[in-house]
Amino acid sequence: MPSHADAITTPDGSCDVQLFTPDGPGPWPGVVMYVDAGGVRDTFDSMAAELADFGYAVLLPDVYYRHPGWAPFDMATVFGDAKERARLFSMIGGVTPEMMAADARAFFDYLAARPEVRGDRFGVCGYCMGGRTALVVAGRVPDRVAAAASFHGGGLVTDAADSPHLLAGQMRARIYVAGAENDASFTKKQASTLTDALGAAGVEHTVEFYPAAHGFAVPDNPPYDADAAARHWTAMREVFAGALSR
Repeated sequence: MPSHADAITTPDGSCDVQLFTPDGPGPWPGVVMYVDAGGVRDTFDSMAAELADFGYAVLLPDVYYRHPGWAPFDMATVFGDAKERARLFSMIGGVTPEMMAADARAFFDYLAARPEVRGDRFGVCGYCMGGRTALVVAGRVPDRVAAAASFHGGGLVTDAADSPHLLAGQMRARIYVAGAENDASFTKKQASTLTDALGAAGVEHTVEFYPAAHGFAVPDNPPYDADAAARHWTAMREVFAGALSR
């Protein structure tokens, strides 16, 4: 699977990225894959390559680039280590919705200029905090996003003024949300609020729950569930195939 390492200039600095493409001449629709709280690591290289194999040019950005030299997190132990857990949540909190949108514009401009990529509207997908980012970007950069997929995302509905569900009226993308069962970061009540907001805004959407725990789609997460992961690939292919071929 071909891949290309590069750096993208954003308003806040230089973001390291990798672009994964299928074999062959292309061009292909572009997708940005947003990682979970653990950041870019080997398991996401493999996931981006797998998505690329479905026929997409997949951009995998280092969302923690504002912390040069940051050390990777071990998802098997990070939540049991008080110091590492504090570092993780500090880095998560350091990426604001405004930053997500500004970064996304730079990512989309990069994809639009690449010879491997076709079209000027893109797909976004994300996991855990990246699932929230996918919806934030769909709402804050609506003219560039054709489809957004969120998997075991948290913070999709909050009481804050910048809650992603409040952006439904700006969204122009096909939205797919797959929640995890018994997940305090995205509850059934919150899912109902999100569904109502998307429906009222006339957004094409699906919001559903998988019978698996938070982290089900990411192989190095302890709650990884192979059946749920396979289901998420099928769902994402269906969402992107419908929206990115238009």
